[in-house]
Amino acid sequence: MVTPWTLVPLLVCLTLTDALHEPGICAFYDECARNPLVEGSLLPPMVPCVDYKPARLVIGEDYKKLKTLCPMLDRGEGRTRACCSSKQIKSLDMSLSLSKAVLNRCPSCADNFAHLHCINTCSPNQTLTVKVTRTMNVTALNKTKEVVVGYQAFLSSAFAEGAFDSCKNVRIPATGGYAISTMCGRYGHKLCTAQRWYDFQGDSSNGLAPLDIDFSLVKEGETEGIPDGVVPYDGESFRCNETTPTGGIACSCQDCQSSCPSVPPPPPPVAPFRLLGTDGFLVISVILLCLLILTFLLYLAVSYWVSSRRKHDQERGQRKKNGKNSNDVSELVVHPSQVTCAEKNSLAAQALLSSGFRNWGTVMATYPLTVLLFSAIIVAIFSAGLKSIELTTDPVELWSSPNSRARQEKDFHDRNFGPFFRTNQLILTAPDRTGHVYDSLLFGRLNLSEVLSKDLILELLALQQRIQNIEFWSDDLNRTASLKDVCFAPLNPSEPSLSDCAVNSLPQYFQNSVDNINKKVNMTELGVTKEVDWRDHLFYCLNSPLSFKDITDLDLSCMADYGAPVFPFLAVGGYEGDDYTNAKALIATFSLNNYARNNSKFKVAMQWEQEFLKIVQEYQKSPNSNFTFAYMAERSLEDEINRTTAEDIPIFMISYAVIFVYIAVALGEYSSWKRILVDSKFLVGLGGILVVGCSVLASMGFYSWIGIPSSLVILQVVPFLVLAVGADNIFIFVLEYQRDVRRHGEKREEQIGRVLGNVAPSMLLCSLSESICFFLGALSTMPAVKSFALYAALAVLMDFILQITAFVALLSLDARRQDSNRCELFCCVKVSAPHKPSEGFLLPFMRKYYAPVLLHRYTRIVVMLAFIFMFCASIFLMFNVKVGLDQELAMPQDSYMLDYFKYLYKYFEVGAPVYFVTKRGYDFTTVEGMDGICSSVGCDQFSLTQKIQYATNYADKSYLGIPSNSWVDDFIDWLNPGSKCCRLYSFGPNAGKFCPASEPSFLCLQKCVPPPPDGVLRPTVEKFNRFLPDFLGNRPDLQCPKGGLGAYDTAVVRDGSGEIIASRFMAYHTPLTNSQEFTAALIKSRELALNITRSMRQIPGTSPDFEVFPYTLTNVFYEQYLTIVPEGLFNISLCLLPTFVVCCLLLGLDIRSGLLNLLTIVMIVVDTVGVMTLWSIDYNAVALINLVTAVGISVEFVSHMTRSFALSTRRTRVERAMEATANMGSAVFAGVAMTNLPGILVLALAKAQLIQIFFFRLNLVITLLGMAHGLIFLPVLLSYFGPGVNKAVLLQQQLEKQKANQEPEPQRHVYDNMAYRASDAKEEAESNGNPFAAKDTNASSIADAEERVDRL
Repeated sequence: MVTPWTLVPLLVCLTLTDALHEPGICAFYDECARNPLVEGSLLPPMVPCVDYKPARLVIGEDYKKLKTLCPMLDRGEGRTRACCSSKQIKSLDMSLSLSKAVLNRCPSCADNFAHLHCINTCSPNQTLTVKVTRTMNVTALNKTKEVVVGYQAFLSSAFAEGAFDSCKNVRIPATGGYAISTMCGRYGHKLCTAQRWYDFQGDSSNGLAPLDIDFSLVKEGETEGIPDGVVPYDGESFRCNETTPTGGIACSCQDCQSSCPSVPPPPPPVAPFRLLGTDGFLVISVILLCLLILTFLLYLAVSYWVSSRRKHDQERGQRKKNGKNSNDVSELVVHPSQVTCAEKNSLAAQALLSSGFRNWGTVMATYPLTVLLFSAIIVAIFSAGLKSIELTTDPVELWSSPNSRARQEKDFHDRNFGPFFRTNQLILTAPDRTGHVYDSLLFGRLNLSEVLSKDLILELLALQQRIQNIEFWSDDLNRTASLKDVCFAPLNPSEPSLSDCAVNSLPQYFQNSVDNINKKVNMTELGVTKEVDWRDHLFYCLNSPLSFKDITDLDLSCMADYGAPVFPFLAVGGYEGDDYTNAKALIATFSLNNYARNNSKFKVAMQWEQEFLKIVQEYQKSPNSNFTFAYMAERSLEDEINRTTAEDIPIFMISYAVIFVYIAVALGEYSSWKRILVDSKFLVGLGGILVVGCSVLASMGFYSWIGIPSSLVILQVVPFLVLAVGADNIFIFVLEYQRDVRRHGEKREEQIGRVLGNVAPSMLLCSLSESICFFLGALSTMPAVKSFALYAALAVLMDFILQITAFVALLSLDARRQDSNRCELFCCVKVSAPHKPSEGFLLPFMRKYYAPVLLHRYTRIVVMLAFIFMFCASIFLMFNVKVGLDQELAMPQDSYMLDYFKYLYKYFEVGAPVYFVTKRGYDFTTVEGMDGICSSVGCDQFSLTQKIQYATNYADKSYLGIPSNSWVDDFIDWLNPGSKCCRLYSFGPNAGKFCPASEPSFLCLQKCVPPPPDGVLRPTVEKFNRFLPDFLGNRPDLQCPKGGLGAYDTAVVRDGSGEIIASRFMAYHTPLTNSQEFTAALIKSRELALNITRSMRQIPGTSPDFEVFPYTLTNVFYEQYLTIVPEGLFNISLCLLPTFVVCCLLLGLDIRSGLLNLLTIVMIVVDTVGVMTLWSIDYNAVALINLVTAVGISVEFVSHMTRSFALSTRRTRVERAMEATANMGSAVFAGVAMTNLPGILVLALAKAQLIQIFFFRLNLVITLLGMAHGLIFLPVLLSYFGPGVNKAVLLQQQLEKQKANQEPEPQRHVYDNMAYRASDAKEEAESNGNPFAAKDTNASSIADAEERVDRL
């Protein structure tokens, strides 16, 4: 040990001219003193004395040690000479142990590296390859000695390049990077060459080299610059795919591309479906369009021919008795034998429903107050459950089923490894700044971007320290809390300090020290002296982030203050390739532990993030800020969604208010100004709104009773849906009552009951179809869709029940008021003006103008062709709809998160981490088990980590950008006796126990495992289980960079018996910017994991149910898009089924009506998806909820019209379609279309993009398409293909007519509320000059003159 020395500032000589270059002669020998020119070295910089003497004989322990370190110098015991002393051999061993810690993965690389330094230090022919270039006189222990502080080493290019090639691809499993990056200084991996690699090794400023070595690589035949007698060393270097003389086998594929097997590239993505050289779906859609149009035209031609034949038969007096297409069914005398069983069933079903609802309505109207009281009690009982309502806001709980694969994988991961840490991040830019050029002494001319300026780095550091010093009072901890209470501290998780918290940012390259950033020093390089500063250190660290010391005289480490490296993609962004100095953004990330929501520290973390947001937002508003930046906290997504929901509640309230005002005004019948307050229906409209609200509250209360949680989607969509359904039924009921005239001797309550009997079957048809539709929709696996379907189903059912009870009672009370001519809002005021029945505006307009024009023979053809074209076009567009939901859409337009997403996609150069997780059932302790995982020497070429490595070679297809780390590889390297990582105490109280590398060597002379005879180290089962805990708890440092604490301590989970029940291997995705890429990445990672699982199950000792799965934080959100298309088809099909079945049953097994009803609804849904493609509305779970809603709303548009047509007894299908369009179409238009549209239009004012797109746009599309199909297409479709007249109804009319002719009829005007008066229509149309209305109209005075006893 050299005592403190005194430097004699006398340079004896710079170039030795009298040096001998002869075989067997040394140039220097022994360790004489510390190098006075080297400061801050990580190892003692001991330098040798100048000594031109013959090589010494090496014997005893020194010989054994030298033989192990430098087998190429071994000439046998007693015959081996060397130019190194015992001290030099020990120092060489210590130096090589550091390199072997990262190079031993590849034996040929480690041997080649050792080969070089053995030759320079110990070769007996040292003067043949080395020329001493610089010496100094150094005084130590009162003795002055001439020491070597620099020499020139001559190597053949072939040897140097071969050694470099064997090492350039050796990986560091913990980071996924290359070992050469830490050994090539400023050049990193990509720019490193053999010359640069050796230059770094010979630079005394690298913290490891004790003196300067100038490596000269001499090409074969080159003599210039070579001193006389010097022969460049031209030893044998081993390629990485070769075995070594020491028994080392070929390096693995991950460390040596030459060792890689021939791996076929992944199959190309599935080519788009094409036919005839173009889009296949377009071709199919065009073919379908042509087929449908031709079929329709053929139908027209056949119909025209049949009609012509029928006219010809009529002229000859032959009339067909088949009433299916009779021209004048009203004059047809139906014999009871002609009535089919189906027609009897239809009549019986209608009679039963009408009679039942008539009696029910009469009772409800007779005791209105009692009915209202009981209804209120029932609603109150149901609604009482709201006191225990649970509102789900967690996106995972909303969109991921607990039984889904992604959810189970997340639960497994979180249960074993803990939840993924919480991220709080800043991305800072300085667009108004300009970059600058820096002429570096070491790195040459550097272009530094605008953000890499000293003042901005100091400003970022000040902001970072302000954030790190956040303190606040925590009620949960009952004390002042700070970052250290919740931060992620990988190297000191038990008792972290602020400096242990993981904060990744550019100032961490300076250990968050202002002094380090401001540090400057003069440095001499190649005879040039120049100042080096923060820029030199930063450039070095960006390219060598794993270095404990840079190569400048600043003597600074690149490690963060919490002890881990900061990779450049976590510190800067917006660069190309590895050009980090041209980065456009700085990144600062604060990582917190992620606690369960029921953990008290979860609230503490939320509070810290709230304080973080306050500071960042305050800083953003400061005029002194020089940054333009974006930011986010882990809580930001949930906060912004909740904020926009709260802000948009008034919009929804306005929407409902607009609907209420419309209903209140539209329900009234206004015959004169004097009676406007009497005939208005303001309170009835209010009652209808209350009925809707009560049904929603009852539904929510009931499900709260039984523990099914609600969500914001339910609060926003279900009231809208029930209001659309409820308003339609209200309009049909009220308008029917207003159009009806009380019969002679009939009481008001009986009239209300009779009207309810007329319309309630239609209301039941729609409500029951929708309710069953939604109940079946609850079979969905997505929690949000399932809960929505359940809430909607019960709400629709409750709405129908309240409409035929409470609303009937309300209408009865209002009828009493109206009959007594009392004003609505001023009940004590009476009006003397008599009541005049009025049809209003809409019904006459529909009857006189709309229906005749729509159902004109040419108009019908145009309508059919237009809707066929729209349907086929929508089929094509449907196959091009984008599947997914970008997270930006969940944010309001003024959200700071939108800026963050924009910055994230623009500046981040790496994607989210992805873990490949292994479950129980794999034996890691066996040789086969380790080989099936690792990627170093001796490992299976298709091991877990190797397959991930192969996938990263095709990053554009696999979406994997950085290969996985491997605790198995680093554990094996950590055990290697060539390093200092795993040793045992030799004596003392801890004898035989693990000794960390930080302990002096003399205390720990025993290695954990012996050197492997074949160079492939694999611990025994006993050694594996014994030392694995020591590895996982060993903190990495310079002496042992392979320690597992921080990198792997949470990556391995063992049970009480020591069996590994879970482990994980972390890789990184490529940057993913939209939901389609996230979904594709999930698919590819699962395919890779399945492939790995299958191969690992073939390893002996592996359980047949062993599994490897990929886990990424976003998987639970994007997994739904893997199945959302088939699941959507399944849910919508389930919803369509009851619309067909219920329609058939309630119409008495009328199959044709059910099919036409179903066809129209299917067309509405298909056309909706087609318009979604045109209007950039992606298909996702929210869209699926709206499509399920579309089925329900479509039932309202379609079913009423279908039933009205089926029960009509007009002569022809066209006349029946006119009747249904005029009477029921007007009610549907007023009750569904005009109820929805005003409320939907108001939603355009909402701030949330999600509401604007999926509630305004999509609901507007659904309503307009429903209205178009229900009021335009369906009447035309029925006029062509509708069912024939029910002969059972005609027979009943004949019997009623006969009975009426036998009794005197009261002389009073009767307005038939349902019949379409063909003769009146014809006369009015002709008088108005409307040829369309008059065409094909034959008067039938008998049908127009009779009064129906009971409307069916």
